[in-house]
Amino acid sequence: MLVAAAVCPCPPLLVPEVAAGAAPEMDAARAACTDALGVLAAARPDRLVVVGPAGPDRRGAHPEGTWGSFRGFGVALDVRLGRPGPDTESPAPSEDRLPPSDDRLPPSHDRLPPSLAVAAWLLRRTGWADAPIDALGVGESLPAERCAEAGRDIAARAERVALLVMGDASACRTLKAPGYLDERAAPFDASVARALAEADIDALKALDVELARQLMASGRVPWQILAGAAEGADLTGALLYEAAPYGVGYLVAAWS
Repeated sequence: MLVAAAVCPCPPLLVPEVAAGAAPEMDAARAACTDALGVLAAARPDRLVVVGPAGPDRRGAHPEGTWGSFRGFGVALDVRLGRPGPDTESPAPSEDRLPPSDDRLPPSHDRLPPSLAVAAWLLRRTGWADAPIDALGVGESLPAERCAEAGRDIAARAERVALLVMGDASACRTLKAPGYLDERAAPFDASVARALAEADIDALKALDVELARQLMASGRVPWQILAGAAEGADLTGALLYEAAPYGVGYLVAAWS
C-alpha cells in the first residue's frame, strides 16, 4: 500500500553543477524537494519506487544501482540510484564523491533517463538509505487508464510503499519558454497544483491527456500513476513549491 509520496520537478538545473551561475535561482525548489523527501523517509517505507518521464530508449524498469549521468549537459557528474546492485560495478568508498570516467559507465541506453538521474541526485543529496529503491521510466503517451493500472501495481509491491514522482508542469508559461507562450498553460498548472495540494486523485486522473501533450507537461503520466497508486490510501497532500522561473511550471508536493 502507498504510505507516502513526493512530487518533484525534474529539470537538470536542479543540480547546481549543471545550473552553474544560475544555481541560486533554484535554491527554493531544491529546499522544497528536500522537505518532500523528508516526508518519504518519515513514513518508513519497505520500498521506494521512483517514476519519471523517459525517452523511447530508456523506458521501463531501472533497478537499484543503475548509473545516471549529467555529462550530456556538459558536467562530469554521475550518480547512482540508491545502493549498488549485485551485478553493478561500484567505485571504491574513497571514490564515492568522484564520478567514474565515461568509459566506465554503461552504454547510454542502459543509464537512467535525465528525470531519474535528477531523482538519484536528490536522494543522494538527502542521504536516503532507508529502503530498497527501484525506478520506472515512462513515455508521455501512456493512456490515463494504463497509468492508473501501473500505479496500482506499484502500490502492491510491498506492505509499505513510498513513491517519488518526477515531472514538470507546462513548458509554455512565457514567451521565452521552451514551448512559447500558451494562455492555457497557467490554468492547467493551477489545476494540477490544486490536485496535488488536496491529494485529489480524481482530478489527477481527469487531466486532459492531449492538452498536457500540447503544453509539454512531462509530469502528466507520473502524476496519473501516483493517482492510481494512491487509491484507497486516504493520504493528505501539501503543496510545498509552485513557480515557473524559466517559463516551465515546477511543482513540489508531499502526500502522507
